[in-house]
Amino acid sequence: MTGNAPRRNAASRATDRPGDTSPFALGLLLRQAHWRAAAVMTEALRPLGIELRHFAVLIVLVNRGPTVQRDLAAETGSDKAGIMRVVDDLERKGLAVRKTVPGDRRVRAVEITPQGVELFDAAHVAAEPMAERLTAALGPGEPERLRDLLTRLAYPADGEA
Repeated sequence: MTGNAPRRNAASRATDRPGDTSPFALGLLLRQAHWRAAAVMTEALRPLGIELRHFAVLIVLVNRGPTVQRDLAAETGSDKAGIMRVVDDLERKGLAVRKTVPGDRRVRAVEITPQGVELFDAAHVAAEPMAERLTAALGPGEPERLRDLLTRLAYPADGEA
């Protein structure tokens, strides 16, 4: 750089600190919020003997019913090997079972068991005080507003990625 060259305005640099105005600020804040929320929810699930990755699969099974492993992987952002390990864990704990799919012996659908439904419901009860703790610094109506904003950000109306 020469002494006579005009100096460009320095772009705001991502710092991962409150007040960051860089183009990455929102993503960094979301990452930090995710880590905090995951830690709090992990604490809620620990006494039940499951992890967030197990709970993510239970959510899909409750919402969709029996689901083939490939779809579970896609729904939870997991890979084939990872979803197999999670389903193995859930089966070992009696929370889910694999069943053959009629017409295709090679494909297995995973189904939540009655014990899995009980644990799913218990997880919600255990998470309630943790969720309140997570949003304790927010004012009246702000947790609902935050949920609305995050929903709109995660699921844009126009379907853009």
